[in-house]
Amino acid sequence: MSTMLKDLVGKIPIVVDAYWALRGRHKPWNAHFELVGLKAVLPGAVEDVLEYQRKTEQPRKICVFATLHYWIEQAMLVALGLAGYGHQVSFAWLPYAEWDQEISRFDLRRQDLYTRDVLQPASRVMRIGSLLGSSQQVGSKLNLSPELQKIVDQVSDYDTQYTLQIEETDLSSPLYLLRQQRNGQAAVAIHDWLKKEQPDLLVIPNGTILEMGVAYQVAQLLGIKTVTFEFADQQERIWVAQNDEIMRHNTSDLWNNLGDQPLPEKAKQALAGLFGARKNAHLWGNFARQWQQNPVKGGASVRESLNLDARPLALLATNVLGDSLTLGRQRITETMAEMIVGTIDYFIQHPGLQLVVRVHPGELKTHGTSMIDVINQAYPQLPENIHVIRPEDKTNTYDLVEIADFGLVYTTTVGMEMAMTGLPVIVTGITHYAGKGFTLDPQTWQEYEAMLDQVSQNPSSARLTHEQVEKAWLYAYLFFFEFSLPFPWHILWLQDDFQQRPMGYVLSDEGQQKYGQTFAYLAGDRLDWAARGLARLETLPLSEESQ
Repeated sequence: MSTMLKDLVGKIPIVVDAYWALRGRHKPWNAHFELVGLKAVLPGAVEDVLEYQRKTEQPRKICVFATLHYWIEQAMLVALGLAGYGHQVSFAWLPYAEWDQEISRFDLRRQDLYTRDVLQPASRVMRIGSLLGSSQQVGSKLNLSPELQKIVDQVSDYDTQYTLQIEETDLSSPLYLLRQQRNGQAAVAIHDWLKKEQPDLLVIPNGTILEMGVAYQVAQLLGIKTVTFEFADQQERIWVAQNDEIMRHNTSDLWNNLGDQPLPEKAKQALAGLFGARKNAHLWGNFARQWQQNPVKGGASVRESLNLDARPLALLATNVLGDSLTLGRQRITETMAEMIVGTIDYFIQHPGLQLVVRVHPGELKTHGTSMIDVINQAYPQLPENIHVIRPEDKTNTYDLVEIADFGLVYTTTVGMEMAMTGLPVIVTGITHYAGKGFTLDPQTWQEYEAMLDQVSQNPSSARLTHEQVEKAWLYAYLFFFEFSLPFPWHILWLQDDFQQRPMGYVLSDEGQQKYGQTFAYLAGDRLDWAARGLARLETLPLSEESQ
């Protein structure tokens, strides 16, 4: 069927429905939007919920929303788990496979009907329903309230930055206009759905970008409590935030409740093992990511290769543009690029200092603006006291940390790691580890330059005290090991995880012992960090590598 015909037919939902009933449902499904993994396990998971459903003293009315096929699969399992723990659950979706590409109404409606068929078994234990019908009824001309329009514009701005990996959005670009239209339709549909359902709680993945970011903001507007969740690179762990966007990594409650204690020796050993692996390009424990591509060679080798001398040396570690750690993180500049260019300008004016700019190796896996391009455009030639390490350069970041006198960062966790070695670190963006007592956090550009003046004049006297280093280590332990919570199914390994830990196991006494508290947090029970304490400490491995 041609695209033109699909667009024409797609405007008449009953025609698409008839096509699906007579032909589409009986053909092999070959679209990119697929729920194959969920389809295989959903009927059995529903039977497990019916057989092993646990009782709760405070059952809640919970709405769960997701879009994109992989998030729909993950969120449905979360919703089933919540139903299995005795809550009244409503699940809604928007059937998009791609957030940055146009799709005909015909194909979108087909994906919606396919989703409805796959999810139908879940209707035995929860209410399910698509938001596509109500969102499409709005049409191309949206008449949003000022509050909804503000939400749509802000989330669409983030979506564009995230997709193109940029920091400044062209409000006339096709991508922004596409995101604005979809987010606008979603805002109306989600608003009407939540007003109708009147839930105690909305549970959503991410909560910052795309229609899921819109859902979070709409819930906030309506005064509905929220839980957002995301996954890092640790197996069998989940991040959870209550009434907050999880990717903000708001660790204030964690730190306020657990940040005033000595770090146990076993925690130190585990943290040393993790960072030993990070430095030497190894895997460790249940972390499934290497942070460096090349093992350390030693600071002396890097110092010689860059022809560095005895002048004070600053290490500026950049972020990848457009990732979740840079969206809305401005503090002293409008963009990270502005901060980097301004910092280079400072060091141009101070030839008695040296600067190494370590451009994030993660840029090798992205397609957006590189900090190399930003620097080259601003300064086609750099003086001898400034060195730029390209993403592909085989330089281990930790060798640079070894020879640096102080650190400069936007939001990257390298700043936290530099503080763990005792280096003074100036943090210029809004990040989770700032303001915890072991970083320098300017609030204006003038304060930033004043800190640069002070630290560079005598870096040794600016080094962190023993107590500050201990704080940095404690915070790093809490963030990497305690901030994430036990959870049976990770989005990256969903099918394998569910085979190993099916719904019946999760709802069993043993599964409840491991994951019940996390599901309680997902259902809105207060996440009390003080009561949890160092809950993970006894289960941590101590070896550096994990095969």
